[in-house]
Amino acid sequence: MAFNSPEKIVEMTKEIGTKKVNLPLSSAVILGFLAGAYISFGFLLYIRITANLPGEIWGSIPDMIGSTLFPLGLILVLIAGGELLTGNLMTLIPARLSGKITNRQIAKNWTIIALSNFVGAIFFVYLFGHKLGLTETEPYLTQTIAVAKSKIDESFPMAFISGIGANWLVCLAVWLGYAAKDTIGKIIGIWFPIMAFVAIGFQHVVANMFIIPAAIFAGSFNWFMYLENFLAVFLGNAVGGAFFVGSLYWMAYAKVIKSE
Repeated sequence: MAFNSPEKIVEMTKEIGTKKVNLPLSSAVILGFLAGAYISFGFLLYIRITANLPGEIWGSIPDMIGSTLFPLGLILVLIAGGELLTGNLMTLIPARLSGKITNRQIAKNWTIIALSNFVGAIFFVYLFGHKLGLTETEPYLTQTIAVAKSKIDESFPMAFISGIGANWLVCLAVWLGYAAKDTIGKIIGIWFPIMAFVAIGFQHVVANMFIIPAAIFAGSFNWFMYLENFLAVFLGNAVGGAFFVGSLYWMAYAKVIKSE
């Protein structure tokens, strides 16, 4: 076959998750930093393009155009290399359910990658968004604040549910990336689930590490408001990735794999 079967993807994910928790600390931190910056590249591209489009006339078309550009971030993470928290929320689960890794290793990995992603995103948004002004001149400032406000304004329960939807799709993008055996196949597999989550408007904890701090640096909102959003979206992303992708596919195929 030109792609890996779901059973094979489960087996691959188990091995990948095991490798991830055993990365040297320096490698995990560097790759986490890069992933935070790469997702920020995708979101900045979204802002720079959609801000100039006439949303009041075109309706949802500007968001659709932006959503086709946003996948750049995850494409860079999965093909160039990076450690992304939201992907790891799923990838480590088959390894844990197979007994290859421990809960302590999972907690340590998620913590290191979350912090590294945050540093990468903050570095990116401060350097390019704030100092260079790419998110703080018009019409980009208005768009940045509007998008951040749509995230911040959701209540904790709604942000949590939105987070489930986001990482269900993001982890399916990772899953399809593992399915493909060539670069073009990986890009296509990644593209459509990411495009869908952005077009729908779901909340992604690492993407929010760019857009909400960008608005904060511009003088809107505050870090406490961001922290509340972070907690809700992280928990939702954890459920979407760890349960709806990592756990359910493992439960569906674990017996098949063991019987082979």
